[in-house]
Amino acid sequence: MIKSSLEILHYTLKYKFLTIMVVLSNLLFVIFNLLSLVLFIPVLQLIFRDPNDIEITAEPTFEWGFSDLFVYAKDYYNFTMSTMVKNNPLDALFFVCVSVMIAFFLKNLFRYGAVWFQSELRMGVVRDVRDSLFHKAMNLPLSYYSNERKGDLMARMNSDVNEIEIAVVCLLELLFREPFAVIINVATLIYLSPQLSLISFFLLPISALVISVIGKSLKRTAKKSQEQTSRLYSSMDEGIDGIRIIKAFNAVSFIVNRFKRTNLQHQRLITRTFRKKDLSPLLNETIGACVMLSLVWFGGKLILDDPSNAFSGEVFLTFVIVFSQLLRPIQNISKNISNMIKSRASQDRINEVLDLDEVVTEIKSPISIDRFNDEIRFKNVSFKYNDTAILDQIDFTIKKGQNIALVGESGSGKTTLINLIPRFYNVSSGSIEIDNKDIASLYLEKLRSLISLVSQDAILFNASIAANIAFGEEEPDMEKVVEAAKTANAHGFISKFEHNYSTVIGERGNKLSGGQKQRISIARAIYKNPEILILDEATSALDLESEKLVQQALDKVMKKRTCIIIAHRLSTIKNADLILVLANGKIVERGSHPELIEQKGVYKKLFELQTV
Repeated sequence: MIKSSLEILHYTLKYKFLTIMVVLSNLLFVIFNLLSLVLFIPVLQLIFRDPNDIEITAEPTFEWGFSDLFVYAKDYYNFTMSTMVKNNPLDALFFVCVSVMIAFFLKNLFRYGAVWFQSELRMGVVRDVRDSLFHKAMNLPLSYYSNERKGDLMARMNSDVNEIEIAVVCLLELLFREPFAVIINVATLIYLSPQLSLISFFLLPISALVISVIGKSLKRTAKKSQEQTSRLYSSMDEGIDGIRIIKAFNAVSFIVNRFKRTNLQHQRLITRTFRKKDLSPLLNETIGACVMLSLVWFGGKLILDDPSNAFSGEVFLTFVIVFSQLLRPIQNISKNISNMIKSRASQDRINEVLDLDEVVTEIKSPISIDRFNDEIRFKNVSFKYNDTAILDQIDFTIKKGQNIALVGESGSGKTTLINLIPRFYNVSSGSIEIDNKDIASLYLEKLRSLISLVSQDAILFNASIAANIAFGEEEPDMEKVVEAAKTANAHGFISKFEHNYSTVIGERGNKLSGGQKQRISIARAIYKNPEILILDEATSALDLESEKLVQQALDKVMKKRTCIIIAHRLSTIKNADLILVLANGKIVERGSHPELIEQKGVYKKLFELQTV
């Protein structure tokens, strides 16, 4: 609880002015809330006492001390009111009504002031936490996305972050409003009647016990409900993304029923969480009502047993009113602690992501590299993933301007190998060098600026064609965009669209065909003008006509560039300078196409199977 509070307080300290204004507004709200009640005492005196029985107090003198200021204000108010009640009760009543009205106005003004500043503060914190999460998500290694559900990350950015928003408000009230309200109300109660105050104090330890018991159970349930929210998001994401396959296999009922089961479990857990969260303040209110009735009985007994004692009826009623106000901050403390406990589960889930090791990081003083001049060298490179060997002792050299092809069965390690070059992963042992510089010692941004990637699955974004080709630039160079599109054999179909390069292509480019998407993807790679081009089975998912157009585009792009190609169809790599054949993470054959055919090994068998 303390650790959670400190973490949330850390978020708010970035907004010092807003935090101070929220705290100050809440404190003034508490003061004027109490004043609006205490100022009723003269009205009660008018009702319960004969004006002839009221003694006029002596006019106070100010001693010019800080503590004397409050004493002087109280005594002067009593002097003024006793004089007015004695001489003209109607004027006194009018004065009290105006005073109470002003106190109520100021109370609500400062309460709204707290809400005003609080709204900006809480959303600022939410924005910062979500920014941090998204930034972290963009820097996590690809291996994270192999293990985790995308819906889980989305749930952490949405529902978990929303719990932090609630916790910000609760923490500020818990630290800077409710304790002050309790202290000022308790001080007033003691001043009015020490005897009755002792009875009221029994409420505090009972409330603490209730909060403790319910809080432990609440945190467990809240964590389960947030995890179930992640599963719900994943289920929705899978259903929407896979709608074509779901319909094609008549699996709509199956998917809907599966979603219903997940949603039902989510509903049950959320319901249980709300019930537990709301139980604590209700129990405290019940306990408070019991204590208040005890106070009424005990205070009434004091007055009835000895009507002449100093504990008058108006003071007793004021005590009961103030005590009823003491219950509110105590109940809010209970409620806020419940919310803080609930948010702790969300905070833990957010911290799980923020505290993850990014794995692929830069050294303290990285080397800058602007050009690729000579060669890429794999030196005895091995790679393990979760203690499973993926690549083993990979050793080869790519000269500038060469085309290198990687072939082999699925799972042989081809994609993993090319992912090591832009450092999507770090090697487990050995090293990869560009111009005799270990890529682990280079600026990541500089390293990746040398490389472009065209993958089997053309990943496009819900933006214009121009924005997709010039991806990463706020203001695309349209001449360069058109030139890249022409080189990629994409200019023809783009020109047929009504808005040409301004055409928005929809989520993941779903307004385009597979061949069109791939040519846009190639144009994007060309626009970057890379020195190293990686082609990850760029034509394997296309029909023959689209493949021909894309292959023509690739042939243009590959000229004068160093290319690393993962090939699905071996006929497309016959002219490669070097072909590496992988099996079980090792290079089992290497050479040109004629040389590998001559070896009559794995490559020849694969080539003959495709030829047949």
